[in-house]
Amino acid sequence: MRLNHIHAVVTGGGSGIGAAIARALAAEGARLTLIGRRLEPLETVAATIPGAITVPANVIDRASVDAAFQVARAAHGPIGILVNNAGIAASAPFAKVTADAWRETLATNLDALFHCCQAALPDLLAVPAGRIVTVASTAGLKGYGYTAPYVASKHGAIGLMRALAAEFAATPLTANALCPGFTDTDIVARAIETIAGRTGRSRAEALAELTRHNPQKRLVTPEEVAAAAVWLCLPASGSVTGQAIPIAGGEVT
Repeated sequence: MRLNHIHAVVTGGGSGIGAAIARALAAEGARLTLIGRRLEPLETVAATIPGAITVPANVIDRASVDAAFQVARAAHGPIGILVNNAGIAASAPFAKVTADAWRETLATNLDALFHCCQAALPDLLAVPAGRIVTVASTAGLKGYGYTAPYVASKHGAIGLMRALAAEFAATPLTANALCPGFTDTDIVARAIETIAGRTGRSRAEALAELTRHNPQKRLVTPEEVAAAAVWLCLPASGSVTGQAIPIAGGEVT
């Protein structure tokens, strides 16, 4: 177990990529704290991970983050791995994006990273090899139509990881972004239903519209993203920092 007894905090750990990363880290011996807004899905995932704890929190609220991290430390000790996975993805033509929708997306996908990274920073610098892994997206590396707030937030997420990597390069702390293409998660399932409902296409046609960007013509699996996250957290990956790593079947970014 290459991450034995290291405390890992995963935001948005109740489903999809977050749940897969939590299970993969636990399989390597990490102690897991799962954080998210909804307690029930967190508890469902935690039930499959011996020793995992769940802490409901709103990651866009700094006081909520600070309180959640204090509960996490009390249970498992200093935070050695922070996985920023919580996020939202709405779609609309740019001309119809409201200020509230813009602010909600940036708050959830970018402001929350600031809160969580800053709250965990003292621990991450004190442990032998702190790790920050942020789940961004290929949308952080290129533009997609009808998702302007999401694309902007994911570009910001990658930029923040690069800034932290540069600032803390002289320490053992690393900060990296994973950039999955369209992945087999609830968010993508809802996107398929939205496309089918708005365009009259079948679900298969809607799925094909999303997977056309991927040369493998399929959705990425959460487990593939989780495997990359584990690799970034290993002691042997200490020289990998400030990177934005596509997991997208060879999609040109």
